[in-house]
Amino acid sequence: MIKKTLYFGNPAYLSLRNSQLVLRLPEIEKNDTVSDFFKKESERTIPIEDIGVIILDHQQITITHGLLEMLLDNNCAIITCDSSHLPVGLMLPLCGNTTQSERFREQIDASIPLKKQLWQQTIKSKIENQASLLEEKRKVIVKNMRIWANDVKSGDPDNYEARAAVYYWANLFPHIPDFTRHREGIAPNSLLNYGYAILRAIVARSLVGSGLLPTLGIHHHNKYNAYCLADDIMEPYRPFVDKLIVGLTEKDLKSETLTPEIKMKLLSIPVLDVMINGKRSPLMIAISQTTASLYKCFSGEARKISYPEWG
Repeated sequence: MIKKTLYFGNPAYLSLRNSQLVLRLPEIEKNDTVSDFFKKESERTIPIEDIGVIILDHQQITITHGLLEMLLDNNCAIITCDSSHLPVGLMLPLCGNTTQSERFREQIDASIPLKKQLWQQTIKSKIENQASLLEEKRKVIVKNMRIWANDVKSGDPDNYEARAAVYYWANLFPHIPDFTRHREGIAPNSLLNYGYAILRAIVARSLVGSGLLPTLGIHHHNKYNAYCLADDIMEPYRPFVDKLIVGLTEKDLKSETLTPEIKMKLLSIPVLDVMINGKRSPLMIAISQTTASLYKCFSGEARKISYPEWG
């Protein structure tokens, strides 16, 4: 089942009733001229079990502890945004699998050679998907990227990831002069930041559901980063987010700005169409297959992560 991604960008009261999220609007609640009947009719309810990701993007949103508890108990990822409307926080459940302690131990005990092999697979898949996007959308030469992908060794000691990134970003937005990929860079960097934040939340949520610690990465090891593993595993999925943003900027140059309308379009990321294990699947479902296969690698049941391919 594909879980819903909910975005709240206006003042709102969010509470819990009968295992459902209840949305009430303060401008209606506080208006004495509005009848109790209309106030009741203006409520919106959504079953908690249908929700996968929630984005809170307004400083006048009130959410009850009971609702937070129920959302986390159902493995929902909760993203909070800052005053600039950019994602700044991510809340996940501490327990997402019945055999979590055993799975934590297998993840912690994973050998360095295994981690290097998993990173090799990750970067190979990422470069291949980047090459496919450039070939599809920009019609540029990608033979070099295909060669780099095939040449990636265990642990990527030659840093083909960085080499491919330079070529990739130089060709992805040719209509934007001097574009470089940087978190604080010019548009559409803000769109990329927002899209990646949603992707990261989906991956982190799925890792928890697979009984893994999003903090312990196979490559990323920043001590200030609580989601190193999520940042690792999301790499091959980034080009699918990039494709969505390329499409938005091609249709309307104004879409390079992170408007509320663009944010709503980026909420389609969980249901983007991808190919995985020879079948088409929504991105959110594909990620659950990826994280499940990752656990099997840690437990010794498998040697390869299931990553998406360009279809």
